[in-house]
Amino acid sequence: MNKLLPPRDLIEAMGESYELLLESALKKAHQSNTAVHEVIDECRDEVVAIKKLGGDEVTKLENYLKRDLIDAAQYKDKTGKDLKFWLGFDIALVKQKFWGLFSEAADQTTVALNQLKVPAESAKYHSGEVVGLGVLVCDQCGEELHFHKPTLIPHCPKCGQTHFHRQNSQ
Repeated sequence: MNKLLPPRDLIEAMGESYELLLESALKKAHQSNTAVHEVIDECRDEVVAIKKLGGDEVTKLENYLKRDLIDAAQYKDKTGKDLKFWLGFDIALVKQKFWGLFSEAADQTTVALNQLKVPAESAKYHSGEVVGLGVLVCDQCGEELHFHKPTLIPHCPKCGQTHFHRQNSQ
């Protein structure tokens, strides 16, 4: 069943809100000395007010951001490599401010997950979800999709499938 993607203005609002949610959560984490992924939910009202998104969209954004931060943290913990390798392409393609925020949040998440001894699981990505950065690979045909800023994941342009996994540089 193919879902229609939201209108372009909603896609852009979701991407911008992803960035705002990350920035807000990072500030709150600094103030409360708490891991970023643990305070994301507390920033809901601020993002809803700023971007005028509905509660369902913000809930999805919270989950997408947590997924991305945990995936990045687990990669860093498992491989010991810098996050630029998790990204899968040259970080020069990413807005510097956003990369700084995301890297800092992922570092905090790595420490928090290590303290909790959370088992690593491969994150799954699906069409219609928001992804922050990186390269996703279609589970069906292997097509690579490159994301340089937060945006909605489309259906695979090659085969039309909707399931992806992250491609990391080695």
